[in-house]
Amino acid sequence: MGKLTRAFEKSSSQKRQAETSALPRPNETYTPSNAGVSIVAGQGGPNTFGLPNDERWDERLRLSTDPHSQIFESFRSLRARLLYSESGQNPRTLLITSVMPGEGKGFVCANLGIVLSQDIEHHALMLDCDFRRPSLARLFGLGNETGLVDYLQDSVDLSLLIRKTGQPKLSLLPSGRPPRNPSELLSSSRMISFVEAAKDRYQDRIVIFDSAPSHFASETRVLAKHIDGVILVVRHGMAKKEDVKKFVDAIGSEKILGLVYNGCPEDKIGAFLNRRYGYGHYYYY
Repeated sequence: MGKLTRAFEKSSSQKRQAETSALPRPNETYTPSNAGVSIVAGQGGPNTFGLPNDERWDERLRLSTDPHSQIFESFRSLRARLLYSESGQNPRTLLITSVMPGEGKGFVCANLGIVLSQDIEHHALMLDCDFRRPSLARLFGLGNETGLVDYLQDSVDLSLLIRKTGQPKLSLLPSGRPPRNPSELLSSSRMISFVEAAKDRYQDRIVIFDSAPSHFASETRVLAKHIDGVILVVRHGMAKKEDVKKFVDAIGSEKILGLVYNGCPEDKIGAFLNRRYGYGHYYYY
């Protein structure tokens, strides 16, 4: 039994235990100075829509996951396209990326993770592979002191690094502290083995990789070749068409499962997010 199998099974066991209680149980995490430090997860149980009232979450995430918002409905539509495609071949590993920084890929990854975990048949695990500018831990109100870097660099057991998010059936492996050699770590054989193992182990688990913008990170193209499909986030007025085309040509158009076009606010929440934080409405192709 491999390390990834044991980590997933331990994580699944913890989730089953948590579902029997209105409050999350303490979560065990790894720290370089003291493995196994116990920390208490967020306090707030699910609301009437099945979403957590977790005050740790970033305000953007709490607003965008309001079931009455158009943004939330857009992500549900994207989930349906991914899980119930006409081909019947549903992806088990997804890479979320953009061409340029600041296009909203981390925000898209977080929202997609939430809606995928709400599907009756699936669990979701998010990995923050943007070692230069990690964002997922911050969005969910979690620490980023340890994570994927520790697994790749120091062989720390995954079960000590995977964190609960406050959303049932959704876990996060943060990036950890920025390393000196992000491209080498994410392109390593250990990382590729992790991707392949994550793809093959469980039929009910979708693994989502938030990767660095392709224009500045060579490892994104390496990872894309080993992942089932790519969601490309493009913000209006940022990435040039030729740069988007160059990325698509580099990984192959067959890898692109969808394009999220970001930047057109249409409802009050979308307008607020766009005005205050730079996020807008999302269109999918």
